[in-house]
Amino acid sequence: MSRAARLLDLIQILRRHRQPVSGRALADELGISIRTLYRDIGTLQSQGAPIDGEPGLGYILRPGFTLPPLMFSEEEIEALVLGSRWVAQRGDERLGAAARNALARIAAVLPDALRREAEASSLLVGPGEAIPAGDVELPAIRQAIRFERKLEVAYRDGHAAETRRIIWPFAIGFFDRARVVVAWCELRQSFRAFRTDRIVALTPTDIRYPRRRQVLIKEWRELEAIAPQ
Repeated sequence: MSRAARLLDLIQILRRHRQPVSGRALADELGISIRTLYRDIGTLQSQGAPIDGEPGLGYILRPGFTLPPLMFSEEEIEALVLGSRWVAQRGDERLGAAARNALARIAAVLPDALRREAEASSLLVGPGEAIPAGDVELPAIRQAIRFERKLEVAYRDGHAAETRRIIWPFAIGFFDRARVVVAWCELRQSFRAFRTDRIVALTPTDIRYPRRRQVLIKEWRELEAIAPQ
C-alpha cells in the first residue's frame, strides 16, 4: 500500500469514530507500527486535517472535514454506483431521482479514469417484486423524520382492523417486498413498525417529538439486540 493510500485509509477510519480512538488501535487496523502511525497523524495535521489528540489519549477527527471526490478508490466508486442504482430502482420516485442526480454530480467531478469506471460498472441490481405503494407519500414521512415531527396516521393492520395513532417516526426500512416506518407509537407507548402500504391516511404536524431522533434509534436498537430470537 502506498503512503498516500494509507493516509487516506487513516482519515476514513477516523471518520467512522465519534469518540477518540487510541493510536494502538489505529496502527493495528492499518497494519503499521505505532511510530509510523504517529508520523502519519503529524503529516495529516500539517496538511490541515483537523485531528485532535495526542499519544496516550487517542485521536479524533473534528466534524466537517471532507475529502474531494477524486480521492475515492475504485471499490468506493463501485459501492456508490451500486447503492445509487439500488435506490433508483427500489426507492420511491423522488428518492430514486435524487440518487440518479447525486451519481451524475459525483461522476461530473471525477477524474476521467474513475468516471469511466463508474459509467462501466458491472455491479447490477437484480429485478425484484413491485413494492406496494399504498396511499402514503414517502417524502412526507422522510420530512417528518428529518425535522423530528409527529405524524397522525390511520393504520390498517393485517386483519383489516383500523386504528388512529400519533407516531414519532425516526427510520424507514426498505425491504424487498415492503417499506416500513419505525416509530414510537403514543397509542401503544412502545416502538412499532408500520408498513407504509397499510397507512391509509397521514397528516403531518408541526409538533416536534420530545426526544431526539438519534436517541430513539439508539433505544430501539438496544431493545432489538436483547429481544428474544
